[in-house]
Amino acid sequence: MEIGELALQGFRADPERVSAAFEQELSRLVRAHGVPLAADGALAVDALTGLPPLPSGLSARRLGQELARVVHEGLSGHGEVSR
Repeated sequence: MEIGELALQGFRADPERVSAAFEQELSRLVRAHGVPLAADGALAVDALTGLPPLPSGLSARRLGQELARVVHEGLSGHGEVSR
């Protein structure tokens, strides 16, 4: 899985730590649950929208983990997928 860019607004957490936690948690979720929207083959997604908001006061590690969870939810059919 390749994710080109994460656009976060309103957060003051260290972007490198957020990215590291995001990658680790998303990898764990994909290993454990797969990517349901890609069950029939390769999937290219331009954007995920309509996902739940995240609280702005989270630590970098927690923000990365929560962000990975909502992205995985989007790839599991929740939210809106732009292809």
